[in-house]
Amino acid sequence: MGEVIAVMNQKGGCGKTTTVVNTATSLALMGKSVLVVDMDPQANATTSFGIDKTKLENTIYDAITGKISVKKAAIPTFIKNLFIIPSNMSLSGAGVELSEKENYHIILKNTLRGIVDLFDYIFIDLPPSLGVITVNALVASDSVLIPIQAEYYALEGVADLISTIKLVEKRLRSPTPIKGILLTLYDKRTRLSRDVHKELKKYFESRNLLFKTIIPRNIRLAEAPSHGKPCLIYDPESTGTKAYLNLAKEIIERDNQVL
Repeated sequence: MGEVIAVMNQKGGCGKTTTVVNTATSLALMGKSVLVVDMDPQANATTSFGIDKTKLENTIYDAITGKISVKKAAIPTFIKNLFIIPSNMSLSGAGVELSEKENYHIILKNTLRGIVDLFDYIFIDLPPSLGVITVNALVASDSVLIPIQAEYYALEGVADLISTIKLVEKRLRSPTPIKGILLTLYDKRTRLSRDVHKELKKYFESRNLLFKTIIPRNIRLAEAPSHGKPCLIYDPESTGTKAYLNLAKEIIERDNQVL
């Protein structure tokens, strides 16, 4: 059975979608079977693979509302071993629609049940909010990956996010352990970046929650989505590409240690 990983942070601009797209691509290039589930109405993960979100026949919205099977919603990307369940603006009203249903918090979990065995890893890309969609993702996931940008309020934000995860675990009896905290948009030239890294190590390294890999602030990572390609394809030699390949290796190593 594949591992379902929610990639989330209620703060935008932390490199969340960039992390989903490039980590998924890295693992796929390493021979793992990977699925990306785009749960953000902005559909940035979808367009990052060169998919026109305005011309989609089936999306994650159609799957979670029962209009189509989840297997029909999953489509191959141009990268071997990598599939995506795309999104578009039809998902924008799904939070209200789902909240009106009985046991609304397990809808995504039940939806993915028909496909989870087909992949090694399933990454859920989430909007920067803590609404019904995010609660569904937490219940459906085996773990949470939290990207944190090297900025002043990063630690405060992650504390709030961890509190939310614990609240969902308590109220819905659905534990979702933290797979790892990932420092992103790191600029080694600035004291701020170094200070944030130091604080993250202080709070999370001893509990083995902080990834050793650090994602740098990199122009190629920023450019790649506008070309409809993950950075690994857009510029295989960039520092951003190398960082995400290292992250994928670290994820595999951690999983092997658990086994």
